[in-house]
Amino acid sequence: MTEAAMTEAPLPDADARELYRTILREGGRLPIAEVSAQDARSVRQLTDVGLLTPRYADGVYSVVNPRAVGERIGAGLREEGARLLARAALVPELIDDLTKAYDAAPGREDRTGGARRITGMGQIRHLISQLADEHHREAWAAQPGGARPAAHMRDALEHTRRYLARGGTMRTIYEASARLDAPTVEYAAASARLGSPIRTLAAPFRRVLIFDRRVALIPAAPDNTSAALVEDSATVAFLVDVFEQQWRQAEGVNWSALAAGATEPAVHDQIGRLLSQGLTQRTIAGRLGLSERTVAGHISRLRELYDAETLFQLGWQMRGARPGESDG
Repeated sequence: MTEAAMTEAPLPDADARELYRTILREGGRLPIAEVSAQDARSVRQLTDVGLLTPRYADGVYSVVNPRAVGERIGAGLREEGARLLARAALVPELIDDLTKAYDAAPGREDRTGGARRITGMGQIRHLISQLADEHHREAWAAQPGGARPAAHMRDALEHTRRYLARGGTMRTIYEASARLDAPTVEYAAASARLGSPIRTLAAPFRRVLIFDRRVALIPAAPDNTSAALVEDSATVAFLVDVFEQQWRQAEGVNWSALAAGATEPAVHDQIGRLLSQGLTQRTIAGRLGLSERTVAGHISRLRELYDAETLFQLGWQMRGARPGESDG
């Protein structure tokens, strides 16, 4: 058996190890003719790894010192490791022509410092995929706009699965109104099950994607059809700080419960919190992406629930105080 084959052989299992001990107790030799069908697999394992050597002239298997076997296997692995390291060192050179072609491709000439603009949703999605491949430790996204585009959710979920499988972590912030869109809720529930948390933020925020705290992608047009890739370290650090503040302010969501149909309490809860902050019906509708009529319906049911005659009373009661009480 060659050393290369020996280094690839699996280590003996518990049965093979026990057979090795038995052979040692019986003098270190096992007659080939006496190998039972039950022990044949263990003998093959011990032979493959080099712990038993057949002596056909004597008709026996002889045990081999495990220390010597271990040294031979270790030496073989070290040699193989050195060969692999040498091959790995050659890889960049072997694909150098492709790397140069990639760097020289249209739109990639300004990769250092400042920001460069990318136009077109297809190009933006392509760039996001590239960034996720190049920066695979952390990916953060602030995604305003409520419901997510249904056509891209399947691809997004597969992207999330691959990113997490490589050992990366992902965090996402949605608008509170995302809770009201069933496909978005289903996607968020599936994403959370994979280990990618998604929170919602009632306050207004801007769109941003950050990778490994090193690069960021921000909108460069109001309709999001153009984006700017930011690689300046100070600017990215500022965006990281903004995202972290928003993440702390955002609220965790039981997306699985929402996917199971528990949407009404979540909407009530959001509207109630905003009322308790003193926001008007119109402002709440804008924050949550709902019509004023829908918000009015929820407020009407909340007033019945809290037995409040006015919005002022309702907001006061939802802050935990009774109308007429003062701080003194």
